[in-house]
Parts: sequence; structure tokens; C-alpha cells
Amino acid sequence: KGVDYMVKDPAKYRDKKIVIAGGGDSALDWTFHLADIAQQVTLIHRSDSFRGAPDSAEKVFKLAQQGKINLLLSHNLTNIHGNGYLSHVETTNKEKEVIATDADYFIPLYGLTPKLGPIADWGLNIDKNAIAVDTFDYSTNIERIYAIGDINTYPGKLKLILCGYHEAALMCQSAFKFVYPDQKLTFKYTTVNGINTF
Repeated sequence: KGVDYMVKDPAKYRDKKIVIAGGGDSALDWTFHLADIAQQVTLIHRSDSFRGAPDSAEKVFKLAQQGKINLLLSHNLTNIHGNGYLSHVETTNKEKEVIATDADYFIPLYGLTPKLGPIADWGLNIDKNAIAVDTFDYSTNIERIYAIGDINTYPGKLKLILCGYHEAALMCQSAFKFVYPDQKLTFKYTTVNGINTF
């Protein structure tokens, strides 16, 4: 007990010693939020810079400078200790020194690592764990298989939800001819007709 993979109730951590691991937005935001609730917050990150939003990183650095949190940069988590309940975590820095930090709760917030799973065996063109697509319609090298969103890659790819919507619109237009070969695709604009006219 004492390892939480998400924060459901921040009040649970009141007056507790918390160790958070990660360098993205979730790790930064929860470090900032829990600093005023917990007895002690320690943020561990394997690098000396963060992947999260720069303003969030700045807030965390400021908390560390004010002594409100402990910041262990360029540290890797190497061990978790306890006997039924978490007691402390160990990290190793660049100099291979082992640092023990007391903890009532450990919250790993590493984010997600996309994995293709069985899709990787379908014969699709894969580039750095993503599916290569034609940006005309986001088709893959196999007819009638499309890839949109974070699973695809192409030159200039931006992993933004806005781009995913664009990819979906073009993909659907292309796939329509396979799903409804005898029908003509007719566009309707919700900005003019409203959503109820569909």
C-alpha cells in the first residue's frame, strides 16, 4: 500500500510525505497542487528539464527555491521499500549515489507510451513505433486501412488533437467510397445548417 497511479482525492495526502515521479504536465501539476496539502512533496525526474508546460515547470522550480518541495532532477527511481506499507523510495543520481526519501505515498506519473501491439504484425509500414500514412487521406500501405491521431506518422506531424480532427475528416471522406460504393458523398456545414439538419 502507498503506491497510487492517479490522484483521486487530494485530501488523502494531507500532512503526508509524497513522492511524485515524472516530468510531464501531470507530474508538474500535482506537485504544485499537493505542495500546500502534503507535509512534504518530492518530485523525481530522470532529466534536468521537464517535458511539461514551461509555466508549470517554472512554478515547480520556484517552489523548490522557496523550500516548499524537494526536487530531485537527473535521478532515476531504483527501489521502493516497505513492509505492507510504503516507507521510502530510493533514487540514483548521475554520480551513482543512492538517495533514500521517506514516503507515505508514491505517485508515478510517467504518462503513456503508445504500443502498437498486434497491429505491428499486420504488414503496415512502421516508422519509430507509428504507422506511416499518405497525408492525402491518411491511408496506410494496405488498402482500406487508415491511421489517424497519435498512432500515425508523416513529415511535419504534430501530435495535437486539432490535427487529429483534420486527419479524421479526410480519412472519413476517403473511406466513404468503400463503405458506400453506390452513394455520393454530400457535405453539410453545421455552421450554416445547424446540427439538427443532419
